[in-house]
Amino acid sequence: MVTINGESKEIAGMNLKDYLMSSGFDLMKIVVEKNREIIPREELEQHVIEDKDTIEVLRFVGGG
Repeated sequence: MVTINGESKEIAGMNLKDYLMSSGFDLMKIVVEKNREIIPREELEQHVIEDKDTIEVLRFVGGG
């Protein structure tokens, strides 16, 4: 079981990039944190989601 933005999911074994793209995230507008470590965008494909990982996906919001 993996926790993503506070929700439990069964997605262990996928890499971060594939998960994010299949979930409709725009990779240019987010920051990803895996187990309290920010993952650079160019490394998302190299990081495999493992059981008990905690992932936070933060979206940029504009305004003024």
